[in-house]
Amino acid sequence: MAAPSAKDIRPWAFIMVTDDSLLEKLAAGLPFAKMLPRAGAAIVVCGDLGKASLGTHPEMWVQDCSAVTENILLAAEGSGLGAVWTACYPHRARSGHAATILGIPPEMMPFNVIAVGYPSGEDLPKDKFDPGLIHYEKW
Repeated sequence: MAAPSAKDIRPWAFIMVTDDSLLEKLAAGLPFAKMLPRAGAAIVVCGDLGKASLGTHPEMWVQDCSAVTENILLAAEGSGLGAVWTACYPHRARSGHAATILGIPPEMMPFNVIAVGYPSGEDLPKDKFDPGLIHYEKW
């Protein structure tokens, strides 16, 4: 919850899900979250559209929720857990599915579902560094 946010509005809320039947129901409607029943837990990051509307740029909730999600992923990794960001927003069907399963009120937008569990193996770091994407002083 220490992630940066525009105007420090912090337009997020979280749902912790550990119930096996709810994890299975979520996985059924989220095409990239089929691992949820095996993960054992999920964190659903929701954007609080009511809070977001208080700012001068209400659309910033997306960046704010992205920042808080990245913090969750890093904290999970640092704790020896595995975590995967699976998108809900901006897909209406996915957000609607999560909202229906979890009883999320209309002013809250399901942004993503983070599967959390113990890794089944050892993943090696991926070298994604591309020096061609860095420009100095000018493009």
